[in-house]
Amino acid sequence: MVTFIYGIICYLIFFVTFLYAVGFTGNFIVPKDINGGVVGSFFQSLTVNIALLSLFALQHSVMARPGFKRWWTKYIPKAAERSTYVLLSSVVLIILFWQWRPMLGIVWHIENAMVRSAVFGLCAVGWLITLSSSCMIDHFELFGLKQIFFHLKNKNVRAHGFKKPALYRVVRHPIMLGFFIAFWAAPTMTVGHLIFAIGTTLYIVIGVWFEERDLVCHFGKDYSEYQKEVSMLLPFPKKNIK
Repeated sequence: MVTFIYGIICYLIFFVTFLYAVGFTGNFIVPKDINGGVVGSFFQSLTVNIALLSLFALQHSVMARPGFKRWWTKYIPKAAERSTYVLLSSVVLIILFWQWRPMLGIVWHIENAMVRSAVFGLCAVGWLITLSSSCMIDHFELFGLKQIFFHLKNKNVRAHGFKKPALYRVVRHPIMLGFFIAFWAAPTMTVGHLIFAIGTTLYIVIGVWFEERDLVCHFGKDYSEYQKEVSMLLPFPKKNIK
């Protein structure tokens, strides 16, 4: 029961953090968005922001590797491994939101109201792609809820075979495609927002490269063929999927 309650708390913290991220990058509702806070010197702000992005990338990538998971589950219940990963990822993001330094130089600014609304709409589409894509492969397992529920029932989570539902037949990582769209679709792009978008884009590209290696090891030929048929991050057409 303790593991179950812990997992529920971790998921709730994640979900609130996810909603805050929407407001943080979109500059609305939340008390401190990506352009909010006290403006400091350019180089100090740049250094702090790069350090925050690097901290997230390091935590997110290291804890996602199979070798780390095997080591980590020697000390925590296996059923709580994913929930702990989700919790620590959320904590690092909360630190990023809290400590992010605004850099308010304007890179581009769209004046036309209709075009601004269209870009806001595109940003919303990006977030919807990310959330819906997680549901296509099993949202509850991805964020640790299935593991803690099965643990409560003294059952094991069945291993999934390889599958490619809906958007996964168009691009191999639609969750990350959604993040791309959400972070870059900004009617007003400040220097700080641009650094955030560039930093997260670099992390996604590098992180996905490592994840692809793990997926090939896990699924073998099925995933290797999938790589030949479907683009990794952008929906460029390849061969038709049979």
